[in-house]
Amino acid sequence: MSKDNEKKTTIGGQALIEGVMMKGVSVGAMAVRKKDGSVYVEEWALSGKKWYNKAPFIRGCINFVSQLKEGYSCILKSSEISGAFEEGEPTCFDKFLVKTFGEKGAEKVGGAIAGILSFLMVAAMLAVFLFVPSYLFTLLENAVSADISGWKSAFEGVLKLVLFIAYMAIVAQTKDIRRTYEYHGAEHKTIACYEAKKELTVENVRPMKRFHPRCGTSFIVITLLVSILVYTFIPLEPGAWLGIENKVLSALLRVLIKLPFLPIVVGISYELIKLAGRYSNAFTRILSAPGLWTQRLTTREPDDRQIEIAIAAMKPCLPKENENDNW
Repeated sequence: MSKDNEKKTTIGGQALIEGVMMKGVSVGAMAVRKKDGSVYVEEWALSGKKWYNKAPFIRGCINFVSQLKEGYSCILKSSEISGAFEEGEPTCFDKFLVKTFGEKGAEKVGGAIAGILSFLMVAAMLAVFLFVPSYLFTLLENAVSADISGWKSAFEGVLKLVLFIAYMAIVAQTKDIRRTYEYHGAEHKTIACYEAKKELTVENVRPMKRFHPRCGTSFIVITLLVSILVYTFIPLEPGAWLGIENKVLSALLRVLIKLPFLPIVVGISYELIKLAGRYSNAFTRILSAPGLWTQRLTTREPDDRQIEIAIAAMKPCLPKENENDNW
């Protein structure tokens, strides 16, 4: 039976450090559990959507980058509010910063350094994620006598998906990430409770499913699958065109020449996940299945205190009078 008549909201969120961020029609909010057990809630007004936030295929990249930027900012703020990474004794480097820049200056400089290091770490991970599959296929291609160039995009895409799932599974074993995944589950359950048209209480949220078709995890999986199809139809052999035999350089050039096509891949993926969130039929269920399965790694069952945080972040984002949050 079709479930298209059920409530499907545009409200979405993100797990933070000991907290949850939600975005509604006109209000965004984050709730964070402080060390003393109290709940910190912050609200902010959302600017109206421009034409490029609504235009099909164009909106995908723009909204994705905007959400990454806002989400990263909220994660940094939640880490400060929760005191999750506070240390007892300052290090020699901390003392040097305080002595050189003063207490306030040390906080700013330390934050800037932490931000730069985080950016470099993410950049290095992305470089490995993009480069390794291309390089491995180049090695495989040279190792076999048959022409397997037609399988290059499929090989790289599947290997990227395997690397992504493996990474999610590995980091899920750490205590801090596991707690973040629990808040991720609380976020999904709270949205599911609202879409089920039930009152937002811990008792009502607790039995809801922790998997949701519009999750960012599903978006990444769909993007990887779409990239296989897109790159299959685009001839990308810069090494052969330029007569370059060096395997590392050929793989690097292949990665670089793919980048201009990335907005196309993201744009198509965004429209597909919009479709999957709006309709429930055989096609959308097949489309959503890989992402929903992967969410078994990126979400965990939350406890009641984590659900309370998700509800606290959700309530300010509920539509006001004359606002429409239908997906």
